[in-house]
Amino acid sequence: MLEVRNVSKEYLMPGQQLQVLAGIDLSLRPGDSASIVGPSGSGKSTLLYILGALEPPTGGTVVLAGQNPYEMAEKRLAAFRNEKIGFMFQDHHLLPQCNVLENVLIPTLVADGDALVERRARDLLGQVGLGHRINHHPHELSGGEKQRVALARALIMKPLLLLCDEPTGNLDHASTLSIMALLLDLHKKQQNILIVVTHNLDVAAQFAVKYRLADAQLHLA
Repeated sequence: MLEVRNVSKEYLMPGQQLQVLAGIDLSLRPGDSASIVGPSGSGKSTLLYILGALEPPTGGTVVLAGQNPYEMAEKRLAAFRNEKIGFMFQDHHLLPQCNVLENVLIPTLVADGDALVERRARDLLGQVGLGHRINHHPHELSGGEKQRVALARALIMKPLLLLCDEPTGNLDHASTLSIMALLLDLHKKQQNILIVVTHNLDVAAQFAVKYRLADAQLHLA
């Protein structure tokens, strides 16, 4: 379960204090999905980074699977993030020197060895329609195919929480529809907690719970 209580984020700027988030509350269980929309600069990505244990809040608490990651030592925090949280960004962030299979396996390199992990990677690539492209490199893939690899990589560790920051922002309409169908289908199968930040209202409308972030506050849309 993800429990967010009274989270705030402030930045000290020359001569002023910038309030980005204030009093954010959020509660989601495995199998839940939510979208977050809002104007540029409203703090959507900042909130996502806080939920993903990448950037500490100024105040409030974030608890995932009964643990507050911001109370952990750095080494334990890194392991927790790798085990419990998957990330998918607007830019796929694939390593150009690695092939498709190797890119998907990257998160497993810092985890305990698992004899079945490559089989799982191949299975995920099959589910996203890239089972025949495992030996190809990123420059040989389309934008939509790169995002499919990024999705498989985000799911390889079976994360409890999957966070997506504008996952279709660089894609055309057809690729957007394809990626969203895959994302929601795999979410349904894996029963993780899925949160997607997007500017695309058609994408946002596909989620069970819809939020709007504006004026540092999170509101049900």
